Amino acid sequence: DARIRQFVEHNLFTWFDWHIQSSAAGVSNPTKFGIHIDGLSVMLLFVVAFISLMVHVYSLEYLRGDRRYTYYFAALSLFTASMFIMVTASTTLQLLLGWEGMGVCSFMLIGHWWEDKPNSDAALKAFFTTRTGDIGLLVGIAMTYFLAGDTFNIEKINQAALGGKIGHTALLVAAVAFFIAVIGKSAQFPLHTWLPDAMAGPTPVSALIHAATMV
Repeated sequence: DARIRQFVEHNLFTWFDWHIQSSAAGVSNPTKFGIHIDGLSVMLLFVVAFISLMVHVYSLEYLRGDRRYTYYFAALSLFTASMFIMVTASTTLQLLLGWEGMGVCSFMLIGHWWEDKPNSDAALKAFFTTRTGDIGLLVGIAMTYFLAGDTFNIEKINQAALGGKIGHTALLVAAVAFFIAVIGKSAQFPLHTWLPDAMAGPTPVSALIHAATMV
């Protein structure tokens, strides 16, 4: 239903717009910054918001008196915001923005006490290991953009895949590329080595990032 589709996906503004010059005329290809809401998004929004609230409340006393108290809550809140951006993304570029935002915040929080070398080493290890997996995300985004007809829109990509407009082999390769990114972020073999070291961060960080939401 057109009214329902308009409700579940609202384009906030056009992020950027480029024109492809051809012999006939320039073709506009806008990429819109929007919010996509469906059943899966609602479930994840509830889970992330509830657990993040509990972790924030617990951290008030756990880190009281810490030398970087404000810094910690800024990074923790930014991580939650990045998670919200990712699960409500209407385009793969927004998904990438939220995904990398979580990666940066994870690096900041794991290395919260960076004066101790094991902590800073753990943060760097987590950052570079997950960035290795993120190569797959970039490949998957690039592939789906061209395979679905020059679009970053997730709904249009899904429609193209379900409608048989994308070849099975190409779709499989793109899916594997996305899965490689997931392997890095969720600490699966062989990109799992960063997770044990990541416990160097404050305990609430592990509760939020490594046990409940990102991983």
